[in-house]
Amino acid sequence: MIYLELIVGFLKVGLFSFGGAYGAISLIRDVVLDYGWLSEDSVMNMIAVSESTPGSIMVNLATYVGSSQGGFLGALLATIAVVVPAFIIILTAMVILDSFLDNKYVQAVLFGLKPCIMGIILATGISMLTKNALLPVVQETMQLKPLIVAVILSLIYFGSRKFMKKKISPIMLIVISAIVGMVAFGI
Repeated sequence: MIYLELIVGFLKVGLFSFGGAYGAISLIRDVVLDYGWLSEDSVMNMIAVSESTPGSIMVNLATYVGSSQGGFLGALLATIAVVVPAFIIILTAMVILDSFLDNKYVQAVLFGLKPCIMGIILATGISMLTKNALLPVVQETMQLKPLIVAVILSLIYFGSRKFMKKKISPIMLIVISAIVGMVAFGI
């Protein structure tokens, strides 16, 4: 039964994840929590780990959840379930859209999807920030560490753009995030 749940759950993620991995985080979170595969804290931790490891967040999370719930076969099925829809959709889109890409209606649809995807990504980021940094501060169950780490990383990111006149490398930002996290929360 768990194998069927993994397939159905991650097929949903693979089919309805628009905007790439960041746009899919809220859907992955909902599916994983609905099935009870991970707790809220575990989901947030796995998103952080999945983002800092090579590969797509969706694939990394599907593999981890599948492995924790159904062993090697669960990992394999969840990973295939999350990847196959995107593969089929991209293959179909390449065949169909190649001839329609210059069509003004197709361009209008694609143009309209961009703000929606940006909104999903922004809402996910705000949700993660409030649940992991601001809510614990308000509840006074944790110190200000998560909020301070978020502020430091934001200052580094936006400061690098202002003072260095170029964006900081994503790899460098991940390394800096790891160092700041280790300093703030102990090694």
